[in-house]
Amino acid sequence: MAIQEGLTDEENAKLRLQELEALDEKRLEAQQRLECYQARLSKAFNKKVRPRSFQVRDLVLALRRPIITTHKTGSKFTSKWDGPYVVQEVYTSGAYKIVAEDGLRVDPINGKFLKRYYA
Repeated sequence: MAIQEGLTDEENAKLRLQELEALDEKRLEAQQRLECYQARLSKAFNKKVRPRSFQVRDLVLALRRPIITTHKTGSKFTSKWDGPYVVQEVYTSGAYKIVAEDGLRVDPINGKFLKRYYA
């Protein structure tokens, strides 16, 4: 922003003030467009999210996860799910304590690694 030739300091200050106001309007407009975009994005994402919640005594399957993720266990036809397990305890953090049907206890597991088992 350069001082224009032939303008007084007062006129130049008015021009700068007008440019700053125009810049504030552009910034506000960009902020509103960003908020609209984020709302559309979260709406599209939330369409596909299915909340999972289980109660005590529900039957669930647990995702079979190898400790080292680079080494696959079994063949490609091996099931990715173990179970069924019985939910023994529900924690407020979204974790569940599950027990195998034969009574073998499993460490608490996050609910995102579980799915309902239909007998």
